[in-house]
Amino acid sequence: MPPRWPRKPDPKNDPALRRLRDRINFVVHIALFAAVNSGMWFVDIIKEAHWSWRLWITGVWFGVLVCHLIYILAIADYSTVETNG
Repeated sequence: MPPRWPRKPDPKNDPALRRLRDRINFVVHIALFAAVNSGMWFVDIIKEAHWSWRLWITGVWFGVLVCHLIYILAIADYSTVETNG
């Protein structure tokens, strides 16, 4: 079920909406990571391919996920934007 918003969405002036969007994007990023990596490792194990690059892809992508998490929790500024006019 999609998330419901109690008022008309205004991404520029609504910090709660921006926070929700960032968290939904992070969850999609995690789901994509899990799906691609589990499929890659599954094929590697079943075919006994011993791909040397699978560790690099998993490690680098996990690093990007950690950076994404740090951005959401520590760096992102969800304060309201002041506009003149």
